Amino acid sequence: MKRISVQDLHNVLHDPEQMKTSILIDVRSPEEYFEGHIPGAHNKPLDKIALYKEALRAYDHVYVQCRTGGRSSAMCGVLDQAGFKEVYNVEGGITAWEMAGFPIE
Repeated sequence: MKRISVQDLHNVLHDPEQMKTSILIDVRSPEEYFEGHIPGAHNKPLDKIALYKEALRAYDHVYVQCRTGGRSSAMCGVLDQAGFKEVYNVEGGITAWEMAGFPIE
């Protein structure tokens, strides 16, 4: 499984060219997401993966995050098994993002 640090993710999210073909997925529950999330993240709960997994094929890079990395790791495993090549688990999740001083909305 590929991993990405929050610093590197921050750089990706601020690169308009890269974001044309990338998506950041927040696999936490809708309640957790609405309490605060990384700007630009799309809420796609892990337990609803069957509803949106195929739509993610439209992206060259899929970045996956949760609170600390456990659920996002599980999601990355599912996507890896489904043949996705460029799937990245955000190390430390939103907790690490906040600890690095990056904004949430």
